[in-house]
Amino acid sequence: MPFPILQIPFDVRSEIISLLRPNEIVTASFSSKNFKRLIKKQYQRPSKLKFDVHIGYKGLIGNCQGIVLSAEHISELSEKAHEIICTNGYKRGFSSKFPVLYFENRVMGTKMIIDYVTDLFGTCIDELYVDRNGIWAIDWINSRQSKPLACLFLVKADNGDPIADEEAEYVLRYSKIGELLDIRVKVSENFRLTGKLGPFHHLSISEGQWINCDNLMNVDATVFAVHNSRLTDSELNAFLRHWRSGGSPRLEVLDMNFEREVLVPAWFDPELEIVETDEVRRYRYRDGSEMEIQGGFSIQRMDGVNATIVCDLGQFCMVVWHSDGH
Repeated sequence: MPFPILQIPFDVRSEIISLLRPNEIVTASFSSKNFKRLIKKQYQRPSKLKFDVHIGYKGLIGNCQGIVLSAEHISELSEKAHEIICTNGYKRGFSSKFPVLYFENRVMGTKMIIDYVTDLFGTCIDELYVDRNGIWAIDWINSRQSKPLACLFLVKADNGDPIADEEAEYVLRYSKIGELLDIRVKVSENFRLTGKLGPFHHLSISEGQWINCDNLMNVDATVFAVHNSRLTDSELNAFLRHWRSGGSPRLEVLDMNFEREVLVPAWFDPELEIVETDEVRRYRYRDGSEMEIQGGFSIQRMDGVNATIVCDLGQFCMVVWHSDGH
């Protein structure tokens, strides 16, 4: 027997809606136009819900509580597995937990479900996960909301191919990301990038074989993480000389690991005046999490700012202690 939610008092109705999970709210919103209007009214005040979008192998909208809506190509449709409803421009079915919309045009479908969910909850998109097939969505999402994307994750495509050089350059140079740009996909062996990169708050490169000394010196970031680096001893010494003379002034954390296994302290240039330290200090990230630094090596910039370097076999981490206590 259907529950007459539209007929109960407003306060009780609002309490019932507040108890629903986001995927349940989205599913219920398809039941009637009146109930959809009711939900939108409930969420007219600023929403605390944070949504992320996954585009590539799936067109999914989700948040910390799971997927709320999915857009798939019509070729994925199995009418035996779903009770299909034909709607303007797409067909609608349901999985066990959320609606599934089927489109001939996946881009159009992805745009439609982003519009639908953000309009329903009165919120914006915080995080975007894309492979090379979803790069188009970066500018589109940023252009439709006043608050830029907080985080962008560029992930591997299903076939595992590296992204094209122009795609990598576009993401690194032109994506406007408020907090974190995380690139988890390989680029071609010949990829080169010159000039300034940033500003970023946190830049993470998982396949950092292409990062050279000029890139390291020209990244304008607070936190820079590079994995699978091929930088040489002489290049890292050159970067430290660059930093000591006032370069990379915003840098607070440089976290690197290398393809090769080398004992990093062995190659410090004497002119850098790096000394061992037994200090124990804590670095506090913007999100409130902390990293404890125990011992290592101390290096001082010409203006008096100190940094601690901790390193091990194939590992290098440099933390800069600015005057604000970080």
